[in-house]
Amino acid sequence: MNIVLIGYRGTGKSVIGRILAKRLAMPCIGMDAEIVKRAGISIPDFVAANGWPKFRDLESAIAMELAERDQIIIDTGGGIIERPENIEALSKNGIIFWLKASVDTIVARISGGTERPPLVEGKTFTEEVAEVLERRLPKYQAAARHEIDTDQLTPQQIAARIIELAHHPGPEEP
Repeated sequence: MNIVLIGYRGTGKSVIGRILAKRLAMPCIGMDAEIVKRAGISIPDFVAANGWPKFRDLESAIAMELAERDQIIIDTGGGIIERPENIEALSKNGIIFWLKASVDTIVARISGGTERPPLVEGKTFTEEVAEVLERRLPKYQAAARHEIDTDQLTPQQIAARIIELAHHPGPEEP
């Protein structure tokens, strides 16, 4: 069984993935890093040259490959939920955890980042985050078996909660 981390940029997926990998002695695969490795260029450069649809195609191909593996932690990109087939594949052999955070927390965590191009043109960074997050919220919610609000928790607390839920899942959470 895989552990799949979904959520918007800045919710802690990469940090939590690394902590989980260490604690569980499982490899953690960062999908964004895998995309960069395969494309041979940064994500902003790839999107500029090829567009978002081609980026999503590559992301989907990697998701399908990773879904076939076992006993790995998958740190997805924030837009993995844009294509239902990605979630369908990843959930077959994975427990999907949605790491969520408020717009203010996300903006504070990623405002200086340059690893992704804008998703919405002509908006402030905060407006973009709020708009995209609002549109994606139902998709994250529908995809996740478990939701973890990362605003007030440390990465260690989040990882401990994921380990607890992965080993003793109990009843489904909303």
